[in-house]
Amino acid sequence: MLRQAKRVGRRFVNPVLTQVGEWSTIFKVLPLYLSNKEEKVPRRPPGPFRTDASIYATAPISRLRVTWMGHSSMLLEIDGLRVLIDPVWDERASPMRWAGPKRFFAAPVALEELPQVDVVLVSHDHYDHLGEDTIRRLTALESMRRAEWVTSLGVGAVLRRFGVDGARVSELDWTQSVDVGGLEITAVPARHFSGRGMFNRFETLWSAFVLKGAKHTVYFGADSGWWEGFAEIGAAHGPFDLTMLEIGAYHELWGNIHLGPEGAARAFTALGGKGLLMPIHWGLFDLALHAWRQPIQRLLEIADARTIRLWAPEPGRPTEVVRGVEVRSEWWR
Repeated sequence: MLRQAKRVGRRFVNPVLTQVGEWSTIFKVLPLYLSNKEEKVPRRPPGPFRTDASIYATAPISRLRVTWMGHSSMLLEIDGLRVLIDPVWDERASPMRWAGPKRFFAAPVALEELPQVDVVLVSHDHYDHLGEDTIRRLTALESMRRAEWVTSLGVGAVLRRFGVDGARVSELDWTQSVDVGGLEITAVPARHFSGRGMFNRFETLWSAFVLKGAKHTVYFGADSGWWEGFAEIGAAHGPFDLTMLEIGAYHELWGNIHLGPEGAARAFTALGGKGLLMPIHWGLFDLALHAWRQPIQRLLEIADARTIRLWAPEPGRPTEVVRGVEVRSEWWR
């Protein structure tokens, strides 16, 4: 049964027992990093990708369109509303400007070119999902003046610190919902963790989200490892027209908190296996040991073997979601 999040002292806990980043794991990972020979960063920068922002002046015929900016950042247009999800336009997914994972390619569209946004959705406070510079810049834009901000419990304090008007922030516990202009946004449990430093892990909540409009339902998985609750989420909130699941930044040593391609396929099936599977959380930052192309290459193999319909567009290209119609861009080749 899906439940609201539990705390032990100041720390939130996962829906199932989960170990995260123990010292023993760190000691195992370090030799692997030192001996790794994979192409973790593209030898040639992909792109450049460029979004034609004039497209946003015309509503999508299908009433569902997504512009994937890379990793987990995207602009979702659903049943007449626009939702900016986990926006990271920052140069690095890091607390430092001079070190840490650097983007493989520039953002396809400038923040200043984005159309009027109705909702900014932030799943959790990790640097690859919540960019400080991005948030500070967004708060100064006219296109964001009327936007509502929706996030997980405790993350509102981070947003307010970066300049967001607290009166426009809705913090959700798991199973809680908020309605914005007829779009119902529900936070659902995920198996992950939070924290923007070594000493504040688990003090804010992490969530996946269900976005239900007048005609379409989308599942945004954010970050999560496998757990049996996927089936419960699908039964309670599905079927989904588009299911967004992470495939990158994974390894068996941290399999509890990231899905990888195999886990994404398994979760997609558990969520109901309907509609289209959109791979996210890949292709922009070096956050793991695998080659940067490996997650999408492996997912394509799995999808073909299991007859899973994929929806994987080129970064920055506003692309309509049409029932039953696959999108398989090969930009990464």
